[in-house]
Amino acid sequence: MAAEASVALMQQITNVRLPGPLPGDGDQRYAIDLDEQGLICHIDAMSTEAQQEAQQTDADWNGDWLSPRGVDLQINGGLGLAFPELSGADLPRLEQLLELLWRDGVEAIAPTLVTCGIAPLRQALAVLRQARDLHRPGRCRLLGAHLEGPFLAEARRGAHPREHLASPSLEALEERIGGFETEVALVTLAPELEGAAAVIGRLREMGISVALGHSTATAEQASTGFDQGVAMLTHAFNAMPGLHHRAPGPLGEACRRGGVALGLISDGVHVHPTMAVLLQRLAPEQTVLVSDALAPYGLADGEHRWDERVLLVENGTCRLEDGTLAGVTLPQLEGVKRLARWGDAPSAAIWSATVAPRRLIGDATGCMDALMGQPLTHLLRWHQKKGDLHWTCAA
Repeated sequence: MAAEASVALMQQITNVRLPGPLPGDGDQRYAIDLDEQGLICHIDAMSTEAQQEAQQTDADWNGDWLSPRGVDLQINGGLGLAFPELSGADLPRLEQLLELLWRDGVEAIAPTLVTCGIAPLRQALAVLRQARDLHRPGRCRLLGAHLEGPFLAEARRGAHPREHLASPSLEALEERIGGFETEVALVTLAPELEGAAAVIGRLREMGISVALGHSTATAEQASTGFDQGVAMLTHAFNAMPGLHHRAPGPLGEACRRGGVALGLISDGVHVHPTMAVLLQRLAPEQTVLVSDALAPYGLADGEHRWDERVLLVENGTCRLEDGTLAGVTLPQLEGVKRLARWGDAPSAAIWSATVAPRRLIGDATGCMDALMGQPLTHLLRWHQKKGDLHWTCAA
């Protein structure tokens, strides 16, 4: 009798599409079974006949996509908080930010610490460790931190303060993250700098991923970095040599080689929509959407403070007073909607923000893997109407 009751409690949703990076990946329809706890326990491809039969039921999703929530590997703060400036007094507001991110469809972030002084960096890592221990349902999860700097090329430093840049060395690395090695997930550096090879090797020994960014590297120098263990480009196209037919640069080498994640800010300002679409078509399985959101994320446009500088925010784009592009205040999933509209590839756009980053951090091998065992309340339902994507919580 108990077994019969258990079967009766099971639910199914049908005619569901799952996002994938390649053309045609999103065409197959699936039936999704939920167990008595409401967790996904089985995913099965549907035949054409089964799809037609399912259209007569309330469980029919009519081709909407089901995905995990977003994972943002480059976000610098929000609600007025800049992650490199965190102190213990900021914990309540940090918790509010993590709740906002969950409402904005993001399950996990790698809090990004841009180039700053050693003492503030170590303090921020300590506060993030505290916040990680306070996690609870309904809040975005904190992954290890993303250190964007300080081992960057001065010529490509962008908005990073010159006075805090450092030459790569094992001593400089130890000064910054000694005792916090398990709190760091990703480090962005310029692999062409003298001393970078030793730092890359040490980071990989510690299980910390390495990205190329704010770099003057040629394709050949980038290739050497990839051989040493660099696995990602931080904000592809930005703060690095461009993609040129006689000088392919880091981006060209990463696309030729494959297997290197390509972080992409899909706001339409950092990268022109045409180039964003071309990158996605050139390297669909490598494209990983990031927000690069700054401290004013969640606040109104206008004038905001960023360390000792003024940050001007207009239409979600952040610039310093001298016009230097610094970041955005747009949610990560807004980038999904824009990329989907520009390239008319909604499935690939969803995949790049929800599944691709999970593959990079080892959380999942694909969409099915990321969905199995998850409650619908933690997942997203995507619907396309008149060429625009919209998302809601799946349940």
